[in-house]
Amino acid sequence: MAIEIFEPKGWMLTEYPELNGKTREDAWVLLNEWVSSPSLIRHCLSVETATRAYALKLGEPEEAWAVVGLIHDFDYERHPDPSEHTFVGAEYLRTQGYPEWVISAVLSHGSNLEHPRTTPLEKTLFAVDELTGFISAVSLVRPSKAVADVKASSVKKKMKDKGFAAGVHREDLTAGAEELGIPLEEHINFVIQAMTANADVLGLAGVGSETQHADQG
Repeated sequence: MAIEIFEPKGWMLTEYPELNGKTREDAWVLLNEWVSSPSLIRHCLSVETATRAYALKLGEPEEAWAVVGLIHDFDYERHPDPSEHTFVGAEYLRTQGYPEWVISAVLSHGSNLEHPRTTPLEKTLFAVDELTGFISAVSLVRPSKAVADVKASSVKKKMKDKGFAAGVHREDLTAGAEELGIPLEEHINFVIQAMTANADVLGLAGVGSETQHADQG
């Protein structure tokens, strides 16, 4: 049987951090085409917020990292099964002209060993993905429902409560910090601060505030 050899298109070989003409606006449109759940959109905005903050801290391109953070879970609503999530999205991103380094980052935030995390972006995306969701959950059980009132110690305490946000894998929270090479408490504090700075958009500014994520295109 003849084996078909795939030859990458020129745009697929675009080097980091070039986006092959893609913008944050393109990513926002893509996200809203695939996702209708407000909570999933807020999660993607939270991950974008944290990846952007880490990009600034590490001297990396903010917009490039933000795009990846924003679309990392765009296929999850339609394809939540681990055998499809990220894989379906990766193929669609290819058809839309996103460069391979973006696709690689999206694939790497899952637990598939065929797509190891090797770059600072990939490690950061993994490190903030579950953590932003967990911090959001901790925020929403506080009386104020404000992320600004969340402390790292509270997050670590909730991590020990297996019944709280049970869908969040605790080992991923600790592994993320380890892959970044920073203490867990420092990592948690940094992400809390990043989310606090964008709390209105994330719906975490507290009781009486209005979520503005629908206007973030």
